[in-house]
Amino acid sequence: MAVDMTVEARPAEESSPMLDKLHEVFGFRSFRGVQQQVVDRVMEGQSTLAVMPTGAGKSLTYQLPATMLEGTCVVISPLIALMHDQLRSASANGIRAATLTSADENRAETVQRLRAGELDLLYVAPERASQGHFRDLLSQCRIALFAIDEAHCVSEWGHDFRPDYRLLHPLMDQFAQVPRLALTATADAHTRSDILTQLGIAPEGLIVAGFDRPNIRYTIRPRNSLTQQLRGLLDENPGPGIVYAQTRAATERLAASLSDGKREVRCYHAGLPPETRAVNQAAFVASENMVMCATVAFGMGIDKPDVRFVAHAGLPKSIESYYQETGRAGRDGDPSAAHLFWGADDFARARMRIGEVGEARQQGERTRLAALGALVETASCRRAILLRHFGENPPETCGNCDNCLNPPKAVDATVVAQKYLSAVARTRQMYGAGYIESVLTGQSSERSRAQGHDTLSVFGIVEGEEAALLKPVHRALLVRGALLPTEHGGMMLGPEARGFLKGEEPLDLVIPPKRVGGKGRRTTGGSGQALNPVGDPLFDALRELRRDLAKEHQVPPYVIFHDSVLRDMAGLRPQTRALLGELPGIGSKKLEAYGDAFLAVIRQYER
Repeated sequence: MAVDMTVEARPAEESSPMLDKLHEVFGFRSFRGVQQQVVDRVMEGQSTLAVMPTGAGKSLTYQLPATMLEGTCVVISPLIALMHDQLRSASANGIRAATLTSADENRAETVQRLRAGELDLLYVAPERASQGHFRDLLSQCRIALFAIDEAHCVSEWGHDFRPDYRLLHPLMDQFAQVPRLALTATADAHTRSDILTQLGIAPEGLIVAGFDRPNIRYTIRPRNSLTQQLRGLLDENPGPGIVYAQTRAATERLAASLSDGKREVRCYHAGLPPETRAVNQAAFVASENMVMCATVAFGMGIDKPDVRFVAHAGLPKSIESYYQETGRAGRDGDPSAAHLFWGADDFARARMRIGEVGEARQQGERTRLAALGALVETASCRRAILLRHFGENPPETCGNCDNCLNPPKAVDATVVAQKYLSAVARTRQMYGAGYIESVLTGQSSERSRAQGHDTLSVFGIVEGEEAALLKPVHRALLVRGALLPTEHGGMMLGPEARGFLKGEEPLDLVIPPKRVGGKGRRTTGGSGQALNPVGDPLFDALRELRRDLAKEHQVPPYVIFHDSVLRDMAGLRPQTRALLGELPGIGSKKLEAYGDAFLAVIRQYER
């Protein structure tokens, strides 16, 4: 039976070898959320599937046991970039780790270290892990744990299915005594069940920590002057950010239009030369303020904790994709923003794509699209809709999404929808939205007179307040499948039109409120956390030192210390190594490597 553990971190009542190791390696005095329950199962040799939200510390649940168990923990991860990112972080904490990938030039040395028992962690891709020669290699070593990261990739029901994940079962069966730990942030009930089956984990090994990311503020708006909307977002959100676009060309257009000299903006997509992609990705990982315009593949291989916002310039593929992509913001727990700018044409294109897939998949795709429609058009809490999608029972309001903070107005537009659909039908389903609006509002033209449309019963039947609803009604009817675009730019009635025309289906329209906030306003999170202190000379000096150390050691700044650690240093101003080592996030290896340098800066700013 699944264990639903949406609990707070348990205070450490007394010391233990595990808590001592947690503080020594990671600098924490206690676990967060369900981390201890997962680690306890691993240490007891029990196989587990842990569903934990991004930023909840999934990697700690195998990295900590790897430092305490006899043997090597083999981590199966889908992307080389992600493995290398995690390798840097693990090594910075003093964990003996290595990757074994096609991009590594030290493979012989890594194999030698593995055979000699000198590795706590070994990261490999599923394609390598499923091969016979790798199994033969592991049979010569002592293996303590198999950790399967991004475990939703094993399921055909998951949104990122990877066939090679299906081949991991035989590998792990060969080492039946070795426990398995599968980790994912994105898996609904159906996907969770499939992961358990495919990886041979008993149902009682499922731990679901919940999906809520309270530090992320969700905002969803109709797309209108996209470049202007995105520029406003960039003005209000300092720090690194990602703008997701649906095509390669769109990423390049957005990067060009958002580059104003104040902030570095780059693009990333599969059509760029590999060396350009590598340079742009490395620059973003190391940055403290860069914006990356990218296709959705970007970000999966990056464990960058300080991304302050994620924006979608178009509709994501599914609720699961949206949750995962927005989850790349705020992994450090600091307040972050997720913005989605959508258009009715997004839904029209999605419906056309559904018609191109096999019949067996069409109903599932229509269900996913309907779920997105409900999310973007709701007048209620966005977070509640997201969490219910993953089987949770959240409060009706969250206090940290656009609808909760600034409730929209709901309007009954059923009659206007009937008039709109009638006009489309009576003009023989040939014309676009602009022309239909002109007919409904009685704007006579040479075209309407030539077609005889100025004599139709629908000509001029919309005026006043109803006229202001025509554009949002058109958008809503496209979202619901009551209207479909034609190949010549016109509109025709869709399969859902009948219910609206007969008055059997109401249309409750959500009218977004006027935008609040302004240039320079920083996003704040629902958790009540403060952002980085603006204008604090000590904090700025600590950041500058971190930047210099990162360049010296050729790692991203967050590998040295997270912003939250620097905030604690600036606020508490510890004067000794012992006091510095008490701050969360400073383990013994980092204290030894960087402690004196940071203390020297702190002492320069004694009150």
